[in-house]
Amino acid sequence: MEVTPDAISIGAGTTFTDIRNHPIITSELSLLPQAASWTGSIANQNRGTIGGNIVNASPAADSPPALLAYDATVTLVSTHGSRTIPYRDFHLSYKKTALAPDELLHSITLSRNLIGYKTYIRKVGTRNAQAISKVAIAAIARTNRGVIESIRIGAASLRETPARLIATEQSLLNQPVTPATIAAARSALLSETLPIDDIRSTAKYRAAVAANLLEEFLDTL
Repeated sequence: MEVTPDAISIGAGTTFTDIRNHPIITSELSLLPQAASWTGSIANQNRGTIGGNIVNASPAADSPPALLAYDATVTLVSTHGSRTIPYRDFHLSYKKTALAPDELLHSITLSRNLIGYKTYIRKVGTRNAQAISKVAIAAIARTNRGVIESIRIGAASLRETPARLIATEQSLLNQPVTPATIAAARSALLSETLPIDDIRSTAKYRAAVAANLLEEFLDTL
């Protein structure tokens, strides 16, 4: 991990234990170590890497919602050089990513410029540990005199890929936090997500819980 005054770059081979133990990540980017603590057992966290979690491209992966909320970028490398893209553009469809056949994920970079933001992260699963998420939401927002002036929301298990909830964000941007605004945001979330029925949950349950988690976050603002 490389720390500069403006950002933190996390190598793809960084383990979840490394992330949980890093003092600056823990103090400034707390959503990420919280997500890391959900990833399997302690043994899994000692060996599992953030790069593997991303490139595996599971819609239910634990770290992507936090990375999406933090508007992370990813650097990809090959023998032809390197390129950096927004992480929100990395997942193209189910299990398909922006990686070219000859590329590797090199690192993930997150801005440290988050003064004044409130944060939120929740995972709903069958149990508290070693459970794949039924739904997970991570969000950050900054308000000014009761009006939301910046907001980013990442989600797991609500689409075929980890997803930024752009339409939901837009419904809230420059709006006061009122019951009407929250109701509109819930509707926006339901319209832009496509949860599925599977062995872990139902689409109806996922949609209802995701909307409730969004409202829980907005209530804190």
